[in-house]
Amino acid sequence: MSNEQQYGGQPYDPNAYDPSVTQTWEGQTWDTTYQPAVRPEDAYGYQAAAQQAQSPQPYAYPQEAYPQQAYAPEAYGQPRQPYAQPEPYDPPQAYAAAPVPAPAPAPAPVEASAEAPDGPAYSSPTTSGNARITDAQRARAEGRSPIIEPGMQPAALTAVLALLLAGGAALGPYGLLLPLVALQGLTAAGWFRLNGMWPARQGIALAFLGGLVADAALLAAGREHAAPAILGTLGVWVLLSLVLQLRSHADPDERMYGLMATVASAALTVLAAGHLGAEPDAVVAGSVAVAATVLARALPLPGPVSLVVSLLAAAGAGIAAGTLTGMGAAGALLGLATGVCALVGLRTASYDYPSRFVHMTAGVALPLTAAAPAVYLLGRALV
Repeated sequence: MSNEQQYGGQPYDPNAYDPSVTQTWEGQTWDTTYQPAVRPEDAYGYQAAAQQAQSPQPYAYPQEAYPQQAYAPEAYGQPRQPYAQPEPYDPPQAYAAAPVPAPAPAPAPVEASAEAPDGPAYSSPTTSGNARITDAQRARAEGRSPIIEPGMQPAALTAVLALLLAGGAALGPYGLLLPLVALQGLTAAGWFRLNGMWPARQGIALAFLGGLVADAALLAAGREHAAPAILGTLGVWVLLSLVLQLRSHADPDERMYGLMATVASAALTVLAAGHLGAEPDAVVAGSVAVAATVLARALPLPGPVSLVVSLLAAAGAGIAAGTLTGMGAAGALLGLATGVCALVGLRTASYDYPSRFVHMTAGVALPLTAAAPAVYLLGRALV
């Protein structure tokens, strides 16, 4: 059978186009009743346009002239119609470039006055670009010593605690125990804050516990075995401080710094127990001398004059207390030695513009804590 017979007498033409029997699916619609036919010669143009629309195109800036005309897709049975030519872009006059105003002149720097303004004796460090520097930085820049004495209020608290120690020593070892525990607690807490380590709960608790263990060992062993009890407790607590720092996950430098602070705090707290192991008369004379020293040092006097007056007050208080306790003139030597130790403790608590918390802890406790070895050693030698 030939092609003419098979297709009704007409020769088969594969390129024949009959719109009446052709139906296409074009565009985003669900209407299938009628769709315009697309010629084979236009199919390639639609496919190329679809591929070009899907691929990312770089942004083209508007041009003033368009040399080519863009035509819309041809509808069935209608000639092609060109798109309307867009008008050239003309920026409005409101957005025209305006003259930029000149920048305002920078304010003149304010010169710092030679004298510090009236305010607190110490302040917090500068962290947010504030032009104000700390008092410690200003003191170093001006060549002054960054030392602030605790003042009269901590000195008064030290005197009260010293008198409590003297009264407790006159009553007996258990009467001395309560003010001694308070002294050890202030020493443990104040030393860490003086070294800039806060909070340091484990170190403070460890140092304070060492003081309590030393007190218990002294009460159990007796005053005649005070030195072995104090030194034994101190050795054990140095080892515990080392173990505590080895378990820390901090940097090596920070761990070494924490180890030194913990060992020093524990040593001072344990040495404060020397008041409990010393002779009661020596504790009375030494505590009264420390109270007189710190009160004289807090008076508003020039530096060398204040130092001389403090030592004279310590010697005089030692003589007075020695006369009452039967020590006699030996009380003057004990009072002078404890006065020197109290001044060392005050100097330590006054270093580098300490905070108020340091003054109310270390500034109160260190004069009495530093005097404990002198009270114990000189008390055994003079009484």
